[in-house]
Amino acid sequence: MHVLVTGGLGFLGHAVTRELLATGHRVTVMTRGRSDRTPPPGAELVTGDIRDRDRVADIVQQGRYGGVVHLAALTSGRDSFADPLSYFDVNATGTLNLLMALDAARTTTGPASLVFASTNIVYGSQHHGALSEDLDPHPESPYAASKVAAEQMVAAFAETGAIGAITVRPFNVAGAVDGVTDTDRARIIPNVFRAITGELDYVTLNGDGSAIRDFVHVADVASAVGLALAACTPGTFQTINLGSGIGTSMASVVATTEQVTGHPVVVHRQPPRAEPPNLIADIGRAQKTFGWAPAKSELTAIITDAWEAWLRSASGSLASTLPTLPL
Repeated sequence: MHVLVTGGLGFLGHAVTRELLATGHRVTVMTRGRSDRTPPPGAELVTGDIRDRDRVADIVQQGRYGGVVHLAALTSGRDSFADPLSYFDVNATGTLNLLMALDAARTTTGPASLVFASTNIVYGSQHHGALSEDLDPHPESPYAASKVAAEQMVAAFAETGAIGAITVRPFNVAGAVDGVTDTDRARIIPNVFRAITGELDYVTLNGDGSAIRDFVHVADVASAVGLALAACTPGTFQTINLGSGIGTSMASVVATTEQVTGHPVVVHRQPPRAEPPNLIADIGRAQKTFGWAPAKSELTAIITDAWEAWLRSASGSLASTLPTLPL
């Protein structure tokens, strides 16, 4: 199958592209024009902004894609409060542009399979424990609201028979593939690494760091996306969580990183915040729908892969001052 991956040069996009290539697909990566990364060998590259309706239509028409993995998005809940219109423009209108392009192209290609990457934050903070896809979304930021709007568009379009679609809701994606790791400054693992390398003076934890979250390896998410693409059926739509199903405290993330890297981490504790104490993914639907189970999402493996990639991307002088990974 010829598959278009929007946002394919990102952290998750790289892993998804690699997975699709490994399973025999022809892959074209769509990028807005970033020059700091290249796709995995074997992938084609096209340039286009998801907000440019005419350009997206041209790319889809010319590519005659049997499948699309839509990852292109703005993803910071905090930033979305300052710039909500950009979040709706990219995440909601961008998805609309892609769906309209698929609609125009299906007269020659037939119904495509679409995997749309949403986010677990659409559940909001009103729930705790294992989160099921049957819970009603409760968006608490423009980012989350823009993803809910996009989910609804995908579902409505699929119900017409024009596409088969699966929306995936990844939880806290971490780890690395091919030396590409997460560098998001809003996330705990990159910030622990920054504290180790001196870019930050300390890592901030709320209270005693006992808040539980679900961390899933990026390679496991990529394998699930590939399986989801194969499971799409025209006229149907499903929403599926992607997580480890395992809860990990913020304090455990810091402690495990210290063990993996051999470096102590300075922690600054803030007063406890009103936040859900325990949020993990119910992954039963992914297991039932396409037989997926995470294979690499044990915390030590996640942090080891991420740290190795972080060292590779560090400057030569910085990398030389840090220990090699334990065998």
